[in-house]
Amino acid sequence: MIAFRGVFMSKKNVTFSDIAEYTGFSKTTISRYFNNPESVTLENQQIIADALTALDYKENKVARIFASGKTEFIGVIVPNLYLGFYSEILERLLSSYEKYGYKFIVFAGNGQLEREHSYVKELLAYKIEGIIILSHAISSEELASYNIPVVAIEREDKYVCSVKTDNFEGGKMAAEMLLKSGCERLFHINSKTSSDVPAYGRIEGFRNICRERNIPSEMFISDWGSSYKEVSENTADIIKYLDEKYSGCKKGVFVSNDTHANVFLNLLIRKYGKMPDDYSIVGFDNSSISSEAVVPISTIGQQTDIIAAEAMELLLNQIIEQKKRRPVPLKEPIHKVISPVAIQRETTKM
Repeated sequence: MIAFRGVFMSKKNVTFSDIAEYTGFSKTTISRYFNNPESVTLENQQIIADALTALDYKENKVARIFASGKTEFIGVIVPNLYLGFYSEILERLLSSYEKYGYKFIVFAGNGQLEREHSYVKELLAYKIEGIIILSHAISSEELASYNIPVVAIEREDKYVCSVKTDNFEGGKMAAEMLLKSGCERLFHINSKTSSDVPAYGRIEGFRNICRERNIPSEMFISDWGSSYKEVSENTADIIKYLDEKYSGCKKGVFVSNDTHANVFLNLLIRKYGKMPDDYSIVGFDNSSISSEAVVPISTIGQQTDIIAAEAMELLLNQIIEQKKRRPVPLKEPIHKVISPVAIQRETTKM
């Protein structure tokens, strides 16, 4: 066996036949080692592993994909990378490669159904093993029809597994934080959101506290746009309205995400040269922009590390089950709810 070593190491590409000849095993056994290692004894696995080192074997990923049907690719579709939450979740997913060994193909849908359909078609053509989806355009019912493992994050999820924050509790926490900072009236800024989307809970939780405490409140629910320019123009209109109608009143403003909360804060500072004493602000997400703002922004934190980890575990469990000889499909989608965390910073201090 040793006599052949120099011959094999001189080859540019070591094949399964070379490994079989070196170890004395059949090519079938070598193939099983790569594609179904559990079917090979631990002793023989070690012999083959030692042979790969000796032969300086370089794995041909493309050939392995064709042989096993396992691409080790996961598709990810996010609505955009403008909002800090999406970019931070994406960063958490990408950093999971060292733990799970899966690579990611990422698309940003920007809320366009036709575009997202084309992305899904492309992902399926790449033989991805699962999809993690944060965008809202494609219904969960349609996603479930693809017969591929799917996990939704912070979106409508009736027919697929999901991970989401307890947004109702988060909305309550935001209102409570504003009240503790001495606010007399509370305001909430949010996008038009369907009641089956988790973020709608922020609206309901906020309203719940206002009703319970009999606190005067007002809601600004609209389409704020997807660019800084659009958001700034809409936010400036709200600030003008609040300044004119509630001058001298301590105003507590809960903004549905940290990115828009930072826009609100910046416009106030441009107008007054500082954050006015009659305003308190709370954002949502605990994205990096909240702590890095000129005046650090109080926020309701989504635990993105836990959300991403739970999403990967949910997806991989489905992938593993689907590859079994007799897979057992889930009777019902699994929905995991993660608790939010209240983070007080400079924008809610008395």
